[in-house]
Amino acid sequence: MAEESTPLAARLLGAGARGAGAVGRATGIDKAVEIATEEAIVSAVESEAVERAIARVLQGRVVEEAVQGALDSDAVKKAIVETLDSELVDEVWRRLLAGPQVQQLVERIAEAPEVRGAIAAQSVGLLGDIGRQIAKLARDLDNAVERVLRKIFFRRRRPLPTNRAGAVTRGLAFVIDAVIINLFFTVIAGAATLLATFFGGSGDGVPKGAIAVGSFTWLVVVGVYLCGFWSLAGQTPGMRFLGIRLDQRRLSLGHAFRRLIGIGLSFITFGIGFLGIVFGESRRSWADRMGHTEVIYEERRPAPAPWSTLDGPTAGAPLAAPVPTPAPSAAGPVTPVEDGVAAGAAPPPAAEAPSRPEPPTGSAGSAAPIA
Repeated sequence: MAEESTPLAARLLGAGARGAGAVGRATGIDKAVEIATEEAIVSAVESEAVERAIARVLQGRVVEEAVQGALDSDAVKKAIVETLDSELVDEVWRRLLAGPQVQQLVERIAEAPEVRGAIAAQSVGLLGDIGRQIAKLARDLDNAVERVLRKIFFRRRRPLPTNRAGAVTRGLAFVIDAVIINLFFTVIAGAATLLATFFGGSGDGVPKGAIAVGSFTWLVVVGVYLCGFWSLAGQTPGMRFLGIRLDQRRLSLGHAFRRLIGIGLSFITFGIGFLGIVFGESRRSWADRMGHTEVIYEERRPAPAPWSTLDGPTAGAPLAAPVPTPAPSAAGPVTPVEDGVAAGAAPPPAAEAPSRPEPPTGSAGSAAPIA
């Protein structure tokens, strides 16, 4: 009854579709059409036109306003906060960090030589920063103490600043050196006492002869310490920490010994030999005058980081000396020095290269390379 009420055109179309389907299944045409359709859809999705269309949609104002509105929504903020504070996130992080892959990654990072070098450099840099701050404070105290003492003793104020080290900086450097010497001597004395007790000593008291020998040994250690560092480096560890040094990088043993005698005489005379540091214009004590030396401030600047400049030299590599450019003369412009000519090389013959005017000479001289 229902089939009779269906229009004739619909029945014919349905019969034709069923017949076409049967023919397609029998011949495999429907499978080929399905595969072709899928490939066409995939090719359309992967095409650049679709990518550009999607990019335009995502970068459009509608999507941007929708995202901004969602981020400004109190409900979204509350949902994000609740998600981050949930126990599920904590459990995920705990399992992630406890995994073997993360542990291996952390071990590899910790064992990397670059990381160890960075940590060591950071530690040295921190100690250097502390030393620079203390040195700056000590220099300010040098000038302040000198102004006060000169005013008390009615001496005129220093007219110009100087790069000679003052009394406070020298005193702090000497205190640091004294601590180092005493620590070293304490270790030696403890070892000697232990050996004496082990080989039959009573340990009830210290003989007077041992005290005399110990005092003499202490003086010898002090002398060797000071003269050794003055001769080898021009500064002791205490002077290095405070940023001061002798004006001579390596002092001869004779001058170092004379300087040591000057320090001893200054202490014997209850500090009279150190008054020249405060009241003298050149801040020289008896030790400086006897050793023909001066104690100066050492300008210390932190080394630049390798990434501070894009085209800078490699860390530790010396700077290339600039090529001096001759000054222009009245005869005309001067041709710049060509690349590839080594410094100090013989000039080309007159037939191969035109003559060039010599740079002007005088008291100023030519440009000197950076030291």
